[in-house]
Amino acid sequence: MLLDGINHIALVSGDIDRLRAFYSEVFEAQVGPTEPHGDQDGETMTMIRIGPHTELNVVTIEGNPEPDRQTPMWGRGRLDHFGLQAASAASFETIRQRLVDRGASDGTVNDFGSVLSVFFRDPDGLEGEVLIGK
Repeated sequence: MLLDGINHIALVSGDIDRLRAFYSEVFEAQVGPTEPHGDQDGETMTMIRIGPHTELNVVTIEGNPEPDRQTPMWGRGRLDHFGLQAASAASFETIRQRLVDRGASDGTVNDFGSVLSVFFRDPDGLEGEVLIGK
């Protein structure tokens, strides 16, 4: 393979403070500063490092209604959900419990053969999944 994982996922949020708190408290992510971005007034970008090579590039645009639009799985457009690889079985369990404690997941562990996973929704309603190899 010529690739070594995902560098970033770009998404639009309506509330960067809420998203910043969620990813830093649940995943111990490192959150960079929120800075002006793009050509529009009221447009910002915040980089949230969620792994050694992966970050969320979160853009906020005043008046953009996209973060409020929620649809069921497989009806969400090109990006339906994303999967995050837990660093260890212990990390997987810590994250799973934090998600349950925040009401972001019911904690159900799915057995997909070679991996276990737990689904969650972040505060903006974006669906994610945390996985660990068996």
